[in-house]
Amino acid sequence: MSGRPSPSPAYDFDTPVDRHGTWCTQWDYVEDRFGVPDLLPFTISDMDFETAPEVLAALRSRLEHGVLGYSRWRHEDFLGAVRHWYATRHDTDVDPESVVYGPSVIYQVAQLLKLWARPGDGVVTHTPAYDAFPKTVEANGLRLRGCPVGDLAELERLLALPDTSVLLLCSPHNPTGHVWTADELRTMAELCARHGVAVISDEIHADLVHPPHRHLPWARFGTGRWAVVTSASKSFNIPALTGSYGIIGDAESREGYLRALKDADGLSSPAVLSIVGHIAAYREGGPWLDALGSYLRGNLELVRERLDAAFPQLGWRPPEAGYLAWIDLRSLGGDDERLQRRLIAEEKVAIMPGTTYGCAGHVRLNVGCPRSKVDAGVQALIRGVRAG
Repeated sequence: MSGRPSPSPAYDFDTPVDRHGTWCTQWDYVEDRFGVPDLLPFTISDMDFETAPEVLAALRSRLEHGVLGYSRWRHEDFLGAVRHWYATRHDTDVDPESVVYGPSVIYQVAQLLKLWARPGDGVVTHTPAYDAFPKTVEANGLRLRGCPVGDLAELERLLALPDTSVLLLCSPHNPTGHVWTADELRTMAELCARHGVAVISDEIHADLVHPPHRHLPWARFGTGRWAVVTSASKSFNIPALTGSYGIIGDAESREGYLRALKDADGLSSPAVLSIVGHIAAYREGGPWLDALGSYLRGNLELVRERLDAAFPQLGWRPPEAGYLAWIDLRSLGGDDERLQRRLIAEEKVAIMPGTTYGCAGHVRLNVGCPRSKVDAGVQALIRGVRAG
């Protein structure tokens, strides 16, 4: 008997939505990364689901107004929705004065790196690493210092280096899906305070933590210079609305960030549909998100069942958060490049290789899609691996 959760009767995640011809990165531009068009994609971390109906209704209502002029984010509708979400979802009180807007999470990361690090400084992050992290760090003239997830001794050594300026934390961690415990976060906070290291915590996957695990915002642990950067874009599948927000712990850093946003980059007027989407998601989208989480757990359980049946020696278990199945294939002794060639040429699927995140012998399979697609992807992966 399957242990997969039953689909929610209130929302339909099973019916495929055709994304072809919508300028969709995952479907229409798969050739850009894999060199071949028309592959079945399990790649970039967005989902194939429509967003919550409450969000769509709010967007339609705003569009019906007809005027899409310059807007603002510093108002009670937006800030109150953020505070409400953190209070009800994460049992955390957020001071509205500490909240800032940003066009994207990575934009915020880049600006905070400029604010808190000097050219040539070291930035520590956990490995394997989300591929935008090394690109952003290096493009800003800084040096990335990787620490394996769970290696506390190495983390302390790297944070203690005199030119380490920032810990760039991914919480929950992408691509492994690890949810940091209170003890882990408390230890990281103590080490960063001891060595004068600022913390940027990317918490964009926070709303998709799977029980019994629980996301604990860095806002509970941070002292000195720290920021949480996040968005509803992952949890509600609205990244094309290009909006995010941050929580910055100290007033001086907030002011420095906002000066860059407004004066240096001219980006203080937000994407109004993003503001509308965030407010609707955080005020009304909870039931849809709960149903989504249950469906994603069913998808991940399907992956576990298929992998256990095909390769029990892997002992693969679902991630603690998110919809990205991080699969360690090293015990099977295959070759990464040969597997990718086979998946592309023979199976006609696009599955992210672990080398993208600095970790050979792994793949990252996006299961944010109807279950039928998940099954097709994991079966293709199994055939590809078996073919040797």
